[in-house]
Parts: sequence; C-alpha cells; structure tokens
Amino acid sequence: MGKIEARFAVAANIQPPITSRIYTLAKPIVLIAEELSPATLEALGPDFEVRNVDGTDRKALLESLATANAILVRSATQVDAEAIAAAPNLKVIARAGVGLDNVDIKAATNAGVMVVNAPTSNVISAAELAIAHIFSLARFVPDANSSLKAGKWQRSKFTGVELYEKTIGIVGLGRIGTLVAQRLSGFGTTLIGYDPYVTQVRAEQMGVELVSLEDLMKRSDFITIHIPKTPETTGLISTEQFAIAKTNLRIVNASRGGIIDEDALYAALKSNRIAGAGLDVFVNEPPTGSPLLELENIIVTPHLGASTDEAQEKAGISVAKSVRLALAGDLVPDAVNVAGGVIDAAVRPGISLMENMGQLLFAISGGNVSSIEVEVRGEIASLDVSVLKLAGLKGFYQNAVTEQVSYVNAPLMAESRGVEVKLSVDSNSDEYRNVTTIRAVLADGTTSSVSGTVIGPKLQQKITNLNGYDVEIAMAEHLVMMVYADRPGIVAVYGKAFAENNINIAAMQIARNSKGGKALSVITVDSKVDADVLEAVRVAIEADVLKAIDLKLD
Repeated sequence: MGKIEARFAVAANIQPPITSRIYTLAKPIVLIAEELSPATLEALGPDFEVRNVDGTDRKALLESLATANAILVRSATQVDAEAIAAAPNLKVIARAGVGLDNVDIKAATNAGVMVVNAPTSNVISAAELAIAHIFSLARFVPDANSSLKAGKWQRSKFTGVELYEKTIGIVGLGRIGTLVAQRLSGFGTTLIGYDPYVTQVRAEQMGVELVSLEDLMKRSDFITIHIPKTPETTGLISTEQFAIAKTNLRIVNASRGGIIDEDALYAALKSNRIAGAGLDVFVNEPPTGSPLLELENIIVTPHLGASTDEAQEKAGISVAKSVRLALAGDLVPDAVNVAGGVIDAAVRPGISLMENMGQLLFAISGGNVSSIEVEVRGEIASLDVSVLKLAGLKGFYQNAVTEQVSYVNAPLMAESRGVEVKLSVDSNSDEYRNVTTIRAVLADGTTSSVSGTVIGPKLQQKITNLNGYDVEIAMAEHLVMMVYADRPGIVAVYGKAFAENNINIAAMQIARNSKGGKALSVITVDSKVDADVLEAVRVAIEADVLKAIDLKLD
C-alpha cells in the first residue's frame, strides 16, 4: 500500500493489510534505585526498560516497585518485606556489592524472588586495603601526613620499621587471605597462617606455614585478619591472645567487626601491650563514641574495603549480567537464595536439600577436608544434576569464609583449598525414589557423610544417613548429634539434662550398626544448646562425639 492509498484508508477507517501491522512487546522493567556506573547500564543492554528512582525516597520506591521486574541497589536502599510485597512482578533483587544487610532474603525467598550480589567484586580491593593498613602502621603514614600538614617537621617521631624479614600472620587463607599472601611474599617476609579449613599442602603451595592461633599470636610482628564473623570467630582475638603477643605486634582487621574483641584491643593499645592496630571494620558502624578513636597508636578507615572505582564497576557489571540471566530464565550462578536456570522440576527440590546437607557436613566434619563427593541415586540420576554439586559446595562453605558463597565461587573456594570435588550418579536407589549424599574425606583420612531425600507433596527434607548410620529425621534448624557406647539409660541422662536447661526435644532418632557397639543419637531441639550443657552431657554419657549443630535452613 502506497502513501496516497494509506491516507485514503485512514480517512475511510480502513485497516491496512494484517502483514503491515507492527506489534511491540513490552520490555521487562529494570529499576535502578541508586547511582551505578555507566558500564552497569551497558552490561544490561537494550532489552529492558530502565527506570530510575531514589531508593531512599520510600514513597517513590514503593510506587516504582509496583511494575518492576528487577531492581538494582547498592547499600542505601532498604529492600525489606514491605518493599517486596509492593512488587508483585518482581523476579530479581540485585545488590551491586557483597553485603546483603539491606535485603530481606527470607521475605524474597518466600515470595519467589531471586536475590543476587557480586561476591567476588571486591576481593582485590579488600586485600589491597589490608596491605595499605600494614604499611601505614609500619611507617606512620597517616600521622606523618597530618603532622607535616600542620606545619611540623618531626622525622624522628615517625621512625618506622621495615617489612623485610618480619613474620606476618594471616588469619584466614580464603580468597582474600590468599591474595594478601601472594602480595606480601615479594617483600621478603615470613608468612604464617591460621585456618582450620585449609590443608597443610595447600598452605605450603601459597608459601604459608600453617600454625595454631596461639603460635601465630606468639610469633607474628604483623597480623592481618580475613575470616567470616560467626559465633565461633566472634572475639577470637581477645585478652588471652594479646597477653602472649610480641610487644611490637601491629594487627589489622579489614574483615568483619567483632573478630577482635574491641575492649581487649583498647586495653592492649592503651597499655602499649602491642604496638598498633589498623581497623576498617567495627562492631558498631559508624563507631560513634568508641574509645578506640581516642588512641594515637591506631589507624582507622570507614569500612573502605570495597570502595574503589574498580570494585564498584565490577559489582555493577556482575549484577547486571545476573539480572539478564534471571529475567531470561537461565541459571544464575550468583543467586544467594534461589537457583535459577533451566533445571528439571524433579531436580529443583533437591537444591535446597543439598545446601542444607552441605552445612551439616561442614558441622560434623570440622571443615578440614581433602575431597568432597556428591552422589545422586534414583530417578533423577538420568537428568542434569550438576546444580546439586554446586548447592552442596555452597552449603559446605557458607560458614567457612568471609565472602558471600554462591554457585559460581563455591567450586573456586574448594579449588583454592586443594579440595578435590566430584559428582557421581547411579539410577539404582534401594529405599527411596531419590537419595543424595555429600561425602568428605578429612585431612586425617577419615570420612564424614550426610545422605538425604525429599519426601511427599510438601517436599519435606529428610536426613537418611549420618556417617554410615541409617536414620530418618526431618532437617531442622537446631540438631544435636552424639555417638556413644550402646547401653541402657543414656536417653534418660541427656533427656533430664536438656529438661533441666529448658531445652525442648522435638524429635529423636537412635541408630546403631551392631548390638552393644556404638550408637548414634540425632535430636531435633527447639533452641540452641549452650556449650556447658553439652559438656556436662558428654561427660555423663562418655560420648565419643557430641555436637550441637545450628543450620541456616535454605
């Protein structure tokens, strides 16, 4: 149809031929709630309608979320349960950074919304900041700078020390700790490290002598910390550790606030028990009113570990790619709560199970392993189950490292620790339609294993075997596992101890491999069990193994 004919057609209300009509499909809406780099928008590409909103303007944010399919934030925007409820079309929340304190992951999971972040974007920046603190402590750089700018020329006051031939202790030999070790190795230092989850062989490959925490505290001239904050690591370095340290010790924490006991650190610095400290992280941030800020022998920075142009750009590009994958329905390696991608419906329920089993394996094995195997048996063995291996590794390393663990970096964590990982499948399953096992060979050659399955229309997760003992008990947040000589009266002993300490037993399973041999008890309880209660029970029943296991259920 020509131009003239088209005009007459319009005037006469005649529709042009169907083949000439153009239909435009609506593009998915991506909401940018904070300032991100131009490279982030380039990584998103032209396939989305990008809208901008001030994430700190609550009313505007909630209104904009009503039509959004994805939202990209940094740290200022609070994506809480209210925000998620206001976004019925939301598929993915992307945090351009590592921490997820401003995202309600549980609410997102309950709503079926994927949460992604950029877990490896800041590792180089964090490592370099720790080294910057080490050099600043060694040469009084900040103080000398301030003094000179104030018009003073005080060369003798700022006589420092060389790193050459000094002993540097690294607490935590994960991704960031390894980068620190690599960079310090060129300065002629002696590197020693403490990490209960790294093998001696792997430490030697890094040029680090693996030692106990006590030995590290005694020998180090400098210490730098790179471990996650957990109940076990909170206050890891305190008065007892400072008491055995060298008086010339300079200690750096650019990891998580609270790993160094701040009261103990203040006392050690105030009394010159140690020479200095560098902190980028604090228990309370900002550390308003902290007495540490009054001391001259401490260098502080306001949580700058990820504050570089490169880290911010890497984070933005990383989450933009994840958003593209998520909205396309592809597997999203950096998803922290929901595994996206073309995964068979029969395999998908096993993802959450495997993450929880990985956590459980870490707890019962102690984490210092040389190999991990994921075994899948049953009907799903004929399908692509590779995501189950990733899920098991993700769960295993969840409480072992500082970084956020994802499907993409969990295998790298295993590789960096010299841990061999493999996946095996078998269509035969004797008792269940499907059963999965995650098994670890420990550094001492012994084996730990967890098996489980998903049962019924409610997809209930069941533990079916622990370390070779057949059980069937629901996966739970708080578990107690004990191994002891099989004999009468044991249940009464620990039942009485738990009752006296107001610990309710929700479920219990006892298994044994032979009459009169060793028995395994697995107990589900409604709350955490204190260490002193566990020790009292261990002594009373003469247990070989007694562990309280607290899981963050996926």
